[in-house]
Amino acid sequence: MNVAIVFDSKTGTTKAVAEAMAEVVRAAGHQCTVGSVQDADPAIVSEADAICVGSWCKGVYVILQHATKETMDFIGRLGNLDGKPAAVFCTYKLATGGMLPKMATSLEGRGANVTGSFKSRGPVAADGFGDWVQRLG
Repeated sequence: MNVAIVFDSKTGTTKAVAEAMAEVVRAAGHQCTVGSVQDADPAIVSEADAICVGSWCKGVYVILQHATKETMDFIGRLGNLDGKPAAVFCTYKLATGGMLPKMATSLEGRGANVTGSFKSRGPVAADGFGDWVQRLG
């Protein structure tokens, strides 16, 4: 299975999480590409067997949490995902609010079947991500 992980990172933490997640995917025997929303090609990402999109959490302390505009714009440029398994993730300091459900809804609007939602406070793969990878097959 080919998994594409795409992220937006301000300080490098979200990038580190994406790379740690990619190692989990590869350790499970799958192929994995990792790229920023600024550099990844939406058409190529749309061709992957499974997709994972992440962002750092923007907001004011514990209110108005949301994904970056660049992340949401990237999701909007994806092709028809035709029921492909997908996951969303974020890095955060205090709270995530409704950020992950909004990202999931946007991916579902592209046709994805969002089966995973993960958050991480540090540069490590989020708890439960390995289980999501195992369910991919």
